[in-house]
Amino acid sequence: MATSPSPEATSPSPSSVSTNAAVNVMPPADSRERVSTALKALQDSICQGLEALDGEGKFQEDGWVREEGGGGRSRVLKGGRVFEQGGVNFSEVWGKDLPPSILVQRPEAAGHGFYATGTSMVLHPRNPYIPTVHLNYRYFEAGPVWWFGGGIDLTPYYPTREDAAHFHKTIKAACDRHNPHYYPAFKRWCDEYFYLKHRGETRGVGGIFFDYQDTQGILYPISYPGSHSDTPAADYSKQVGPVQGRTWEDLFAFVQDCGNAFLPAYVPIAERHQHDEYGDRERNFQLYRRGRYVEFNLVYDRGTIFGLQTNGRTESILMSLPPLVRWEYNYKPEPGTPEAELYEVFLKPQDWAEWNG
Repeated sequence: MATSPSPEATSPSPSSVSTNAAVNVMPPADSRERVSTALKALQDSICQGLEALDGEGKFQEDGWVREEGGGGRSRVLKGGRVFEQGGVNFSEVWGKDLPPSILVQRPEAAGHGFYATGTSMVLHPRNPYIPTVHLNYRYFEAGPVWWFGGGIDLTPYYPTREDAAHFHKTIKAACDRHNPHYYPAFKRWCDEYFYLKHRGETRGVGGIFFDYQDTQGILYPISYPGSHSDTPAADYSKQVGPVQGRTWEDLFAFVQDCGNAFLPAYVPIAERHQHDEYGDRERNFQLYRRGRYVEFNLVYDRGTIFGLQTNGRTESILMSLPPLVRWEYNYKPEPGTPEAELYEVFLKPQDWAEWNG
C-alpha cells in the first residue's frame, strides 16, 4: 500500500514555527456576508448538477426562519430516477447563547454572541450500486473565535476500487492546490471521525473532514478538550506542526475549492452505475447498511448535535436520514460475497488516492 508523503520532508518542525502562529487573526469585516453568499452559490450549483444527473427529480425548497435569529433554505428531492431522496440545505443562524458542544471545544468563546452558516448535503440513491454521499462546509464566529470546517465522505454498498480512487483523487487535487498536507491530514481525520465505535467499523470509504481551521494553523485540534493525541491524524498533525502564514482568505478559498470538487468527484460514479441491474438481495443489503448511516448521524454527528442544540429546524437537520431503512439482528455476510468484501476491504482505511489499478 502506498503511503502519504512524509511531513518532515516538506514542513518545518513544530519548534521552528513562529509563535505568531498561535494568534488567531480576526476575520475581515464582511466575512459573514461573503461566506453566506459563497455557500448559497454552492447549494445552487450542486442542486443544478444533481437535477441534471437525475433527469426527472426536482428539488423542492422550503424557506424557514429561526425565531432567535437566522434561517435557511432546505431543498429536498424525493422519488427521482437516480435519487430515492436527497437534501441540499443552506442555513445561517445567530444568537447570544452558545450551544454546549461549542463551549466544550472552545471555552474562550463564552460570553460572546455567535454566527454559524453552512451548506450540507446527503444523497440516498435508489440503485444499491450508487453510493450514498455526504457533504458539509461551514463557518463559525463568536467574539475572538472563528473557524472553517467541513468535509465530504462516500458511503458505498457495493463499492469498486475505481470508484473509491476517483473520489479520493478528485478531492485530493482540490486540497493539493492549497497545501500538500491538507489531504493526508484531513483524510486521516475523516477515517477517525466517520467511525462507528459501537460497531468497530468505518461508515464508508471516507474522504476528508476538518474542523476548527483558523490562522493558528493546527491541522488536528489535539489541544482541545475531548480530542485525542494518540491517533494517526493527531500524530501526522504534530509532525507537520502549525501551518505558517495561513490567512482567513486562504481558508475561505480552500473551502470553496473543496465544495466545487463535489460534482466532478461524485457524478461520474453515479453515471457509471445508474443502469446496473439489482434485485431483492442487493436492495435489502442497501437498506440494512443505511441503518449504519442512521446510527452515526443520531449518535455522533456534530452537525446534528449543533443544529438541535441551537433550536434549528428539525426537518432540515434530520433530512440526512434515508427514506427507507432496515435492521437485522446479528447479520453476518456470507464469505466470498460482495457483501463480505465491503467489510473485509472497503470499511478499512486505505490510501485510495494512490490506487492506480
